Formats: sequence, structure tokens, C-alpha cells
Amino acid sequence: MKIVCNNPKASYLYFLLDQYEAGIVLTGDEIKSVRAGHMSIKESFVAVKKGEVVLKNSYIEQYSQSFDGNRKSSNERRDRKLLLHKNEIEKIEKAVSVEGLTVVPLKAYFDGAYLKISIALAKGKKNYDKRESIKTRDIERRINKQQY
Repeated sequence: MKIVCNNPKASYLYFLLDQYEAGIVLTGDEIKSVRAGHMSIKESFVAVKKGEVVLKNSYIEQYSQSFDGNRKSSNERRDRKLLLHKNEIEKIEKAVSVEGLTVVPLKAYFDGAYLKISIALAKGKKNYDKRESIKTRDIERRINKQQY
């Protein structure tokens, strides 16, 4: 498993509840660009529309060595469809609409030859929750520093 990119702010801004692994639909040039490491999901989010799960605002740089004439027509931040089982889509759709949760991408990685996106159902943290996260992280850092 080779991690391409991750979203470090997701665990800071949200309580992560359920995690899912999803495939992603890409074009040939996009997958070449991702293999070169030109992908970012830091500002992206996941939406559910009409029974489909879509990754929005993810950035995949245009492949520089492409000989295609339509290279300029592709959008670097286009919506990309995520591939999940039907029952997983229904669970996510219900959680978003009824419980008011959100879906955030956590990391993108290669599982063999396939690019996978790890997504999670999440609930937003309040300011005092964020301060508590920082406090526990600092305590763990001090304990690890004293052990060495």
C-alpha cells in the first residue's frame, strides 16, 4: 500500500466515526499524474447525489507529458465518482441526511494497481474539543520525549 496523499486536518476538525474504502473513477492521464504524486485532497469533500458518491474539489494536476490535443479541456478540480457498494451508499446517504453528519476523505493510496480513497463519516468538533486534542497530543509528545 503506497500512500499518495492524506488529509491531516480531518482528524483535527472532525470526530471520525465510520470509515469506508472507495475506488475512484479517473482518466488515463489523471492516473499517470497521481502515480507521479501530483494529487491533493486537503480541501476536498464528499457529497451524495442521486445514489452516487462524488469526491468534490480534489486536485489532480494535468499530466505534463501528455500528447493529447484535448489536454487543456480537462479540469483539475472536477467532480470524481467514488465506487462503493449499494448498501454502503445507502448508509452514508442516511447518515448525511438524517443525522447531519458529513463525509470527509482521509487518504488516497494505491492498493495494487488500483487507486483507493479512504473516506469517513464525521461529526464536527467544537473549539473546546480541538483544544482537548491539542492537549492530549502535547502530553503524548512529552511522554515519548522522556522515554528516549
